[in-house]
Order: sequence, then C-alpha cells, then structure tokens
Amino acid sequence: MPQLKNPLEVYKLLPQTNCRQCRLQTCLAFSAAVVRGEMKLTDCPHLGPQITEKFADKVVPRSTFDQQRETHLAALREKIRTMDFSAAAERLGGRIAGGKLAVKCLGKDFLVDPAGNVTSECHTHAGLTIPLLSYISHSRGSAPAGKWVHFRELKNGAPMSALFRQRGEKPLKQLADNHPDLFEILLGLFSGTSAENIFSADLSLILSPLPRVPVLICYWNAEEDLESKLNIFFDAAAEDHLAVESIYELGVGLVMMFEKIVHRHC
Repeated sequence: MPQLKNPLEVYKLLPQTNCRQCRLQTCLAFSAAVVRGEMKLTDCPHLGPQITEKFADKVVPRSTFDQQRETHLAALREKIRTMDFSAAAERLGGRIAGGKLAVKCLGKDFLVDPAGNVTSECHTHAGLTIPLLSYISHSRGSAPAGKWVHFRELKNGAPMSALFRQRGEKPLKQLADNHPDLFEILLGLFSGTSAENIFSADLSLILSPLPRVPVLICYWNAEEDLESKLNIFFDAAAEDHLAVESIYELGVGLVMMFEKIVHRHC
C-alpha cells in the first residue's frame, strides 16, 4: 500500500465537508496538518477505525512539527542557562540537589541541570520535558486558586479545547473503560489523592504533575443507556504558571505516559 506523503493523498480519505470539528477551517488544512505531523487521522471525528487503522502507519509526516518542538526546547534551555537555581527553587517549591534543580512531579523528583537537561526515574519525553522547563521559566510562584475548571474554561483554552478532548480526554476515557483498575494504578505510582464528591463523579483522582499545577481526573461509570464519561480538570490559576500551549502539552503528555505504563503492566 502506498504511503501518504502529501496533503492531497490524505484529503482523498476525508469526508471533505469542512465541518471544522477538528478545529481547522477546511479538510485540506487538516490534511496539511496531518502531513506536517501536527494532527493525526484519528483527530477527524468522521473517519472510522477501518480507515484510521488501515492508514495510520502510511502517513509520512514532514519534520516541521519536530523541528518546532526542538526550537522551543532550545529556547527554554537557553533561559535555564541564565537562571539562578536557588531563587528558582524558592519560587517554584523545589530544592537544590547536587547542583541541579529538583522539582517534584507526580511524587517523583525531576532533576534539571544548568544546561536544561531533564532526568528522572520516570519515563520522560518532550510532552513532559517542555511543560516542566516552561514552568520553571514562566511560573509566578503563586498558590493554586483551589477551583477546578475544564481546559476550555481556561482564559486561552477555548481554541484548543476540541483538540485537547480528542488527544487527551478521549484516549484516557478508553483506557479507563478497558482497565477498571487504572485509577488504583495511578494512585499508587504517582502519589495521587483519591477525592470524593467532586462533580458527582464515581471516581476522582488528583495528581500533581507540577508543584503548583494540580490536575483532577473524573470518571463517571456507564449507566443503562448512558456511556461512561471522563474529564480532565485544571486549577483555575494554571495559566499563572504555564502558557496554555504548555498546559495542553502537559495534559496530553500525561495521557501518553499513562498509556505506556498501563500497557506495560497489563
């Protein structure tokens, strides 16, 4: 089967209705984003699994998205090189360990050296490294607001909310549906807090992926003719610590890490 190397080849697979449910203006724009590696075929709500699974490994993304990430990462590391770690530790609720800045994420120490390199006993990838370095350089050090809001309710969250739903909440819901012990696994691995009576959810878990950026995951069991539901909530003051793009990266990065962990343990 031939590979999909240009937007027109991807466009032929789409409904071509320009419904905008993928957050882009046209199906052709979506096709271009897929080829650039910024979107996936599964981000189109009208493509069934028979198409997405058949062509998932046939798309040959250009390196633009990866290059943008590397550029962003390089800029963040440049900021880290000029930073006073002692002052940063006090501002961020971290500490100095062996000349490195130690920040507690998900109950584990993530260590950042003066060059901006991140190490941890946990699996690390760009989806977590970039939000962490952004937090170190961006956070005002203020306390959480103590109010939970959906991604779309963040000041600048609305334009990316559909994409967050597709890449963050939807796959995590599927994971929770297929692995009823998911919350117990995450609770034990990441020093989470089991919460009750929040939004009347059947299961609620509070995690701290960054010291002042807590995340609440709520899951509602399926009932009669109603399917299960899952939402990821953020503290209302999350944008005091991260730009909304980094909050998106953080949420989706967590889900990616959870998927790897569950598939390894189950």
